[in-house]
Amino acid sequence: MTEKPTSIAEIKKQLAEISDVKDSRIQLWQNDSRKGVQTALNQWQNRLAKKAQLIENYQKMQEFEKLAYLKGYKYIAGIDEVGRGPLAGPVVSAAVILKSDANLVGINDSKQLSQQKRAALLLEIKKQAVAIGVGIIEAEVIDQVNIYEATKLAMQAAIDQLEPQPDFLLIDAMKLANNLPQENLIKGDARSISIAAASIVAKETRDQMMQEFAEVYPGYGFEKNAGYGTKEHLAGLEKFGITAIHRRSFAPIKDM
Repeated sequence: MTEKPTSIAEIKKQLAEISDVKDSRIQLWQNDSRKGVQTALNQWQNRLAKKAQLIENYQKMQEFEKLAYLKGYKYIAGIDEVGRGPLAGPVVSAAVILKSDANLVGINDSKQLSQQKRAALLLEIKKQAVAIGVGIIEAEVIDQVNIYEATKLAMQAAIDQLEPQPDFLLIDAMKLANNLPQENLIKGDARSISIAAASIVAKETRDQMMQEFAEVYPGYGFEKNAGYGTKEHLAGLEKFGITAIHRRSFAPIKDM
């Protein structure tokens, strides 16, 4: 009596648990003529390739932290900001010291991730961080000192919250005058796991703030545009005027 072939549904279930390309079942299924089996195998191979690429990217993004550890530094903080360009709301910075054995495969510049992925990674960052600090500089101060200086104030405020304090800084495209050893990296949020972690913390923090501001100041679309000058936001300015969270030094607000 011929043995009944394994169903495609069962093969898919088993593939979800296989990560070894040398698994004996793989060769068996490669010889299976059913189109559904071959499709399932192709999808499995694509998933493995994607996972391998994520691991490779993560290892590359650890290089700056590893170099700092080799130099004897123990508490390496990644620092990033979000919200330099909007017409409304604060600029928010975050500083994150990750555990030396942190495993955050899939982390990247927050702008490259979906909100769902950012939220999931934020939970992991909180679990795998030695310390997290957040610095928030409101629109009024931005208008007083300019956005560049406000960004530096936000970054320093985030660093000041860290406990333990860092002994080395990895900063996204900025240099801070605080006498701490530091390296500033252009597009650091895509090159360093610590900076990427900080970018996610900062973005999720600011996005939540803008959601809350949307309830206080309806009609500007803050829940969707995060304070950037979208068509809806500009229409809201024309209809309802300038709010307390608008940056009065930014065009077109300063001309209104």
